[in-house]
Amino acid sequence: MELNQQIERYKDDLVQSVQELVRIRSVQEEALEGMPFGAAVNEALNKALALSREMGFRTVNLDGYIGYAEYGEGEDYVGVLGHLDVVPEGDGWLYPPYAAEIHDGKIYGRGTMDDKAPIVAALFGLKALKDLQLPLKHRVRVIFGTNEESGCQEMEHYLAHEKVPISGFTPDAEYPIIYAEKGITFLDLVKELGRGDEGEVVIKSIKGGQRANMVPDYCEAAILAKDPAQVSQIVEDFAGTTGYPIWAESQDNTVFIKTKGVSAHGSLPHLGKNAIMQMFQCLEKLPLGNGETAKFIAFLNNYVGMETDGKSFGVGLEDKESGKLSFNVGIISLENNEVRLTLNLRYPVTYRLEDMLDLLYQRLEGTGIGVELSLHQKPLYFPVDHPLIKSLQKVYTEQTGQEATLLAIGGGTYAKEMPNIVAFGPILPGEEDLDHQANEYIEIEHLLLNAKIYAHAIYELAK
Repeated sequence: MELNQQIERYKDDLVQSVQELVRIRSVQEEALEGMPFGAAVNEALNKALALSREMGFRTVNLDGYIGYAEYGEGEDYVGVLGHLDVVPEGDGWLYPPYAAEIHDGKIYGRGTMDDKAPIVAALFGLKALKDLQLPLKHRVRVIFGTNEESGCQEMEHYLAHEKVPISGFTPDAEYPIIYAEKGITFLDLVKELGRGDEGEVVIKSIKGGQRANMVPDYCEAAILAKDPAQVSQIVEDFAGTTGYPIWAESQDNTVFIKTKGVSAHGSLPHLGKNAIMQMFQCLEKLPLGNGETAKFIAFLNNYVGMETDGKSFGVGLEDKESGKLSFNVGIISLENNEVRLTLNLRYPVTYRLEDMLDLLYQRLEGTGIGVELSLHQKPLYFPVDHPLIKSLQKVYTEQTGQEATLLAIGGGTYAKEMPNIVAFGPILPGEEDLDHQANEYIEIEHLLLNAKIYAHAIYELAK
């Protein structure tokens, strides 16, 4: 328990370090020279490396793409890979999302759980090993990623310049251990709309959603109407019938229809309420005529609606290891007679990409809707008796007293990008998953527990 006592001594410094990082709004922005993901992400990377140097670690910054803190000697290394970038904060926060305020023993802010506090916890875990001078057979690297939320482009740069770890983990999911991760796709459904047979109202534009991997919490449509009062009444009636927070605002002959949903992670779309699909259901009530726009809206309502498993769309794959496919409508952009709908589909681990796409194309046949695949990550699947799995199970059980069951998830972690690692924590069983949601927080006691677990895990893998 010497390691745990050492971690307790770091409590104030650990909390302060987390706060310093959370106060940086490290959302991807326009690339600048030496800053491939923007100035704010670069600031977070420099801050993490500065903290690491203060602890006495060797640090490397790989051209602004990614960096790491390293300790120990040896040919091979154990890797702990986390990320410093965050998704946009969205609405509905009780406390400022980048103030890192502490309330009731919790640090609030975007990135507290995903993934700044966990990677800092691992860094302090490594500091405990260093300060206690425990003997290690392998080097250890705590690696600070910067683009996990937007495509993991930094990992290509890392793997082009550095060898891979012999084992390790990413503190960016949940406990006990993630041994299987669904395949992930981002794809756009695209259609030219033309003029067609328009009705009494014309949809000028629709915009909603921020990221493919977030359930959209807001959507807005601009409607040209001969009778704006009629449109407003239809929207009001629809809101009354469904209970959706949806309303209309008129300006001359244009009606702006707005709706709010509930954001959630794209891997768990059933936990949110999709503002885009709420909007589509409302728009179908309008006298749109029989043009291409009306047909597209009817198609989505018919084959998606508020479903999140792809069943009506014909892609409802499922397996024993990882459960059902997840289907998230993430972004809508309709303007200039083109509609582009971005989907985030995550398919079960025993299937191939082709299995899902074949079914997708079957459903789209004859609709004139095209598909543009922008991201694909293959499923991850570790054998249950793998040495890495066994080592982490041992540590988790010793530190928590709980059985280290194995989990399969729909979320995509760095374990897909970096060979020989799995996702390990930081969300404890029974703890609320607030990743990508408003009021994200980490309990300080859980932050300390994570640091203890990670210290022991690093030691177990590197000794």
